[in-house]
Amino acid sequence: MKFLRSRFKIIDWYIISKYLGTFIYTLTVFIVIIIIFDLSEKLDDFLGNHLSLVQIFTLYYAGSIPFYVNMLSPLINFIAVIFFTAKMADQTEIVPVLSGGVSFNRFLRPYFMSAFIIFSANLLSNLFILPYTNQIKNNFENVYMKKNDPSSKQNIHMKLDDNTYIYIESFDNKTKSGLRFMLDNFKGDVLNKKLMADEIKWDSVKRSWKLTNYTVRNIQGLKENFISGAGKTKDTILDMRPDDFSVYDNIFENLSNKDLSDKIRKEKTRGSGIMNDLLFEQYKRYLQPLSAFVLTLIGVALSSRKVRGGVGLSLGIGIFLSFSYIVVDRFAKMFSLKGGIPPLLAVLMPTIFFGILGLYLLRKAPK
Repeated sequence: MKFLRSRFKIIDWYIISKYLGTFIYTLTVFIVIIIIFDLSEKLDDFLGNHLSLVQIFTLYYAGSIPFYVNMLSPLINFIAVIFFTAKMADQTEIVPVLSGGVSFNRFLRPYFMSAFIIFSANLLSNLFILPYTNQIKNNFENVYMKKNDPSSKQNIHMKLDDNTYIYIESFDNKTKSGLRFMLDNFKGDVLNKKLMADEIKWDSVKRSWKLTNYTVRNIQGLKENFISGAGKTKDTILDMRPDDFSVYDNIFENLSNKDLSDKIRKEKTRGSGIMNDLLFEQYKRYLQPLSAFVLTLIGVALSSRKVRGGVGLSLGIGIFLSFSYIVVDRFAKMFSLKGGIPPLLAVLMPTIFFGILGLYLLRKAPK
């Protein structure tokens, strides 16, 4: 406590409490409003699937509320900083602080301490909480909201390793089964083994694949061994999972950090065209929380001056800039996935752009 008292002054505790208090209060209000609108929009789906109130909140909102908190955090962070800072400026609370010999950089310290707390919470949430809550939310949506959407993927070609290639004519994500499966294993440029089956199905208990009506050809030079499994089943272990054939675009949000890293490593071999999606998701988890610092800098520099329009003018500008941040973020993601921009640059683009804006506003801020 003595260390904290020596490092933190009254003005520090005042600004930190104002910052975090306004942030939590505003975030709670927005979340309640979103839940009300979301519930009214999806009420027909809930009733059509005969879901109880307990099921709705445990199977859907337990996963969607953390998602909304993460999505709204930059917006609410920015609005909270502008709102209470503009209010301090309007009540002439900032002028005495700066006139008393406190530099503007020293004035920024409690803001960045608060931003660091929000940054840490967002980072821990991205790495350890959201992958699991997103799985709850997305599984619910895929089963109940998108039940009429196509669930099968056609004509799948995949490279499992340097010597093994597979083909599946069609794979259904709901039944975790595929039709007309073929596997070719090469030794150099020579076909070494060919496996064919009428059906392949994922066994979630054994964590393996079950083949039905299969045939195996083992080729060794001019010699060939043929095994027929007509009417039989065969368990086999392959380096692939049902998620590799998902038709849903939200599957990468469900992956833990370890699973995401493993999928990136496998994708380097397979080359199935989803590398940008995987890298964007990985970079986003680590780098997106940096927005807390950038938006805090812009918010303080923008609203620390007392203006004739009062709090309303600063808040209006802040809302416009916060939505601009979201627009730039969404466009960066689209250009990364569809336009060929490197995922790392796409993730950093909003932070870099608004960081430059923040430094410019900082130079113009009252000192």
